[in-house]
Amino acid sequence: MLIQHLTTKKAWDEALLNGNYETSTRGKTLAEVGFIHCSFPDQLESVAAFVFADYTEDLVVLHMNIETLAENGITVRVEAAKNGQNYPHIYGSIPCELVNAVSPAFMNAEGKVIIGENS
Repeated sequence: MLIQHLTTKKAWDEALLNGNYETSTRGKTLAEVGFIHCSFPDQLESVAAFVFADYTEDLVVLHMNIETLAENGITVRVEAAKNGQNYPHIYGSIPCELVNAVSPAFMNAEGKVIIGENS
C-alpha cells in the first residue's frame, strides 16, 4: 500500500546526508511528535493546503510502501485524526533507501500543491 509524505526539499537533502529522514511535519521533528505524519495519495492535496499553503520554497513528496517499511522493522499505524480521517503514521526514522521515489513539488499562488515527475 502506497503512502506519501510531503516535506521541504531542505529536510530531504539533510536526510540524504545522514541516511535517515526524521522530520514529522513542517517545523516538527520525529523526536518532538513521536511519529512521522504521512498521507494516502488521495489525501495529499488537502494535507498540503493545510500544512504548506503559505510555503514558497521547494518541496518534495516521498513515496513509500507500507509493506516495505514493515519488512524492515518500521511500524506504520493508520490512525484517526481530529478531522475524522485516518492517516498513516510512521513510528521511527525512515532509512532513505526505503523511499521508493521522490517527486519535486511546490505550492502555487492559490495554495495548491503542484507535483512533478518521480525520481
